[in-house]
This record gives sequence, structure tokens and C-alpha cells, in this order.
Amino acid sequence: MSTHRPRYQFIAETLARHSLGFLAGVTGVDRFIPFHKGAFGHGRRDEPYLTPEHVRLTLEELGPTFIKLGQLLSTRPDLVPPAYADELAKLQDDAPPVPVDEIRDAIRQELGAEPEELFSRFDAEPLAAASIGQAHTARLHDGTEVVVKVRRPGVVARIEEDLDILRNLAATASRRWEAARAYDLPGVAQEFAASLRRELDYLQEGRNAERFAENFAGTDVAIPRVFWDTTTSRVLTLERMAGIKIDDLPALDAADIDRQRLARRGADTVLKMIFDDRFFHADPHPGNMFVQADGTLALIDFGMVGEVDEQLQERLTDFLVGFTRGDPEELASALVRLSVGGDRVDEDALRAALVPFVALYHGRPLGEIRMGDLITQLFTLLREHHLRLPAEMAALFRVLVMAEGMGVRLDPAFDLQEALTPYAERLMRERMTLSAIVRRLAGSSIDTAQLLLDLPGGLRGLLKMLDSRGVEVHLRATELEPLMGRAERIGNRLVAGMVTAALIGGIGELVAGERRWRSWEGALLGAGVSAVSVLGGYLLLTARRRRG
Repeated sequence: MSTHRPRYQFIAETLARHSLGFLAGVTGVDRFIPFHKGAFGHGRRDEPYLTPEHVRLTLEELGPTFIKLGQLLSTRPDLVPPAYADELAKLQDDAPPVPVDEIRDAIRQELGAEPEELFSRFDAEPLAAASIGQAHTARLHDGTEVVVKVRRPGVVARIEEDLDILRNLAATASRRWEAARAYDLPGVAQEFAASLRRELDYLQEGRNAERFAENFAGTDVAIPRVFWDTTTSRVLTLERMAGIKIDDLPALDAADIDRQRLARRGADTVLKMIFDDRFFHADPHPGNMFVQADGTLALIDFGMVGEVDEQLQERLTDFLVGFTRGDPEELASALVRLSVGGDRVDEDALRAALVPFVALYHGRPLGEIRMGDLITQLFTLLREHHLRLPAEMAALFRVLVMAEGMGVRLDPAFDLQEALTPYAERLMRERMTLSAIVRRLAGSSIDTAQLLLDLPGGLRGLLKMLDSRGVEVHLRATELEPLMGRAERIGNRLVAGMVTAALIGGIGELVAGERRWRSWEGALLGAGVSAVSVLGGYLLLTARRRRG
């Protein structure tokens, strides 16, 4: 901790001023305050002595990194109680503007010329000033109106110092505080650091914008162009998007915009990103969405994005299946697989807690269910059972809640479930296709093969233990015959399982291949599927006989 001693001392003093001695104690920064026991007044306690408002004020005083952390936590009801999430949502990413001379210096260093040479007009007055960057409007020489974002001087070094400190504080807290261990606080700090570093890189934001532009090509959703000649990791030049903020109801009505239709378009835009493109805007708040004069919906600000990979989509589908069936046991298993740190959860307690949750929603008409209420209750269950969602999944759920809130504001009768249902049904249909089934079976065959590979080592260990300790086994002849019969059946099933796993792997390669099939390969696939079915039937039959 001594490397950043002045910063640690400032953090400790700030916690002391806001009566957050418990946090100072579990993170270890209390030692940076002389006579810290007296200064904090209450030493270590089993329960935190915290108030949401003091936490928010502390984060504001600690600067950009901690403000960003608070904003992240405000979107994670699986990690913090509602009172804290609501208070942290008040954190504003406003900052005093950087003097325009410093902005000019940064542009000159990055782009090698004065702003007036690069642009036909560069406005000295900032459009917006945030903790990481500052935005100025400008015009290109061809007349295109643009926004130039410039990263604040010195902000990267400051943030990197704070991220290193947060990593150390999280590690200390996880050793001293059970809740920090349960929620894997070091893991949370690592996820936050990766997210914030991506936000610092304007080249990444430019690539994100272009990916969204490609995904929405030919639609009525507008994405600003990136002007790469005046873009670096520190300076980003984007086409300026003008229009009415999507939550400015009087302006929308004055422009004769159909708000009911706009609500559905906004929701469909979000759902397309999540379920079709699997690459979504992770912060689609009203300030980032505009309705242009021709009715086009425009999106801006692509620093925060989420991506749904195949594994995450598979687990999301498992969750939807469990929820749709109203099965607490299936839903509990899906949530454990979906979450981080699920190996430490009490699944029996989780299943019991899910019974009233499922009873509340199962069988109700879709129009009676508010996604925001459902997800809020789900987050409460996750938090109570020390389950933490992966960052991408937490962002996905948050975006769905924001989409519903935006839709209801535009149209009080808006029903997100109605818009969501076709996407969810398609996900579940895709789950039952032959290629999807084969992929899952192939994955299971890998586990089976690994078990077989591990078996000899396990048997050697057992024999070694028996050889060293000795063991006596007494068997009567009448007991030996059924034991041998059972061993024979297990051996037969094991061989059949190995053959089935090999066939599944081969079928998986054929189905997953994108080339054109030869005629004999189709016949081979049919034979393979038939063989898998026969062997699977054999395994099932012998399993039933064994149970009988």
C-alpha cells in the first residue's frame, strides 16, 4: 500500500469524515489515519455502519474512478440493496470543464495540427464535460457537423492508480469480511477495471460505433459515422446526431410523433441488439437516444457495450425455459449455472426461495407482468443467496429494465413482454434444433471422456491407499453373483457410452460444418443418428433394469 500512500491517506480521511469506519476497517486503510481507532470511533463491527447518502458523497469526493464505480454498482441490484442502488444512481458524471487551451494541446499532440486546421470550425465552449472526457462541437471542411471528444489530460494515470488501489482494497476486504468473500469482491474489481479501461480507449468506442452501424444498416436506426482521420485513442470525432430526446414528451407531441409506435420501435431496437446481433448498447438511457426530424431513431455514446456469447445465450435460454415451465428446481439450477460463484450456494435454500417467486408469476398473462418488477425480485434473490451475475448478463437485464421504463414513459399501456415473447420463443426453438442438440451432446461427451481419462488415476490412488492401510472384505458366494452381474452391465454401458460419445463428436463436426455435404455424408449422418438412438436406448434400458 505504501506505493500510493498519499492517495490511501486521502481515501481513509474521506471515509472518516463520512462515518464509514467499517469500510475503512475491512479494507485496511484505517491504519493511514493517526490514532485511527479514536478517529473512526467504533473499530470493527460484524455489521456495516453505512448510510447510502454518505457512500454517495464519499464516492463523489474520491473522484472519477470512484464515481464510475458507484454508477456501476447502481446498476447491480444483485450486489447492493435497493436503497444503495437508488442513492448511487444519483451520481452525476459531470466535472468542471478543462480549459480550452489544454484541449487544444491534446488535439495538437494527437493529430499533429491545430484544431482550426483540422476543422473549418471548432467551438471553444464545451458541449459536455465529464470525468473522463470533454466534448466540443466542430465542423469538417466538407460541412459535416461533428462532435470531438477529448480525453482529459492526466486522467489515465489517475485512474490506473485508483484501479490498483481498488484491487488491493478488494483483496483485503475479502479476507476480513464474509460478504466480500461471498460476492467475490476481487472479481467485481477486476470486471470494473476491464470495463473502465475499455471506456478510456476512444479507438474501441469508434470500433463499437462502426459495428452498430453495420448491424443497423438499412434500418430506421441511425448510428453516427466515425471520422478516423481525426480519431485516436485519446481523440474521437463522430458525426453529430441532432433530434428530440426520446423522453421529451412535449417536444414529441409538438412534432406529431406517434409515441405508441415509438415505444415499440425503441424496444425492438434494444431487443434486436440483444437477441439478433448479440452485441448491445449497455447504456441506452434517454440522453443517448434521439428522434430525428424524419422519424429515424438515433443512438450515440458507445463506450459501454455488452456482448452475448454462445455460452451466455445458452444459459439465458436455460433460465427462460425454467421460468416458463414454472419449475423452481430447474430455475435454481439455471441461475446457479448463470451466476458467478455458484459453487458456494445452498441450492436447497435457493429452490425453496424460488417457490413463491415462481408462484407469483407462473400462469399470469404476459400483460400483467412488469419486467422491471420481475428482475428486481430476481436480483433480490440472487443477492440474498450470494449469487453474482456475470457483468454482461447484469448489463443485459439492466437494459431490459431501461427499455421497459422508456416504453412505459412513452406509452403507459406499453407491454415489453409482448415485444420480448417472439425473441424468447425463437431462442427456445433454436435450442431444440438438431445442430444445437448435437452440440450439447458433444459437450457432454467431452465430460464423459475426461471422466474416463481420470478413472485410471483414481483407481491407482485407491489401490495405493488400500495397499498402505489394508482392508478386509467379507463376501458370501450368494452375494458375489449379483455383484459380478452388475459389474458386467456397468462395463457394457461404459463401452456403449464411449462409442456414443465418439459418434456424437463425429456428428457434431458434420452438422457444424459450413461446406456443402456429399451424398454419402448424408447417409452417414442418418446412420450415425440411428446408432446414437439405439445405443442411447440401450443405456436407458440397462439403467432402468439396474434401478429395478
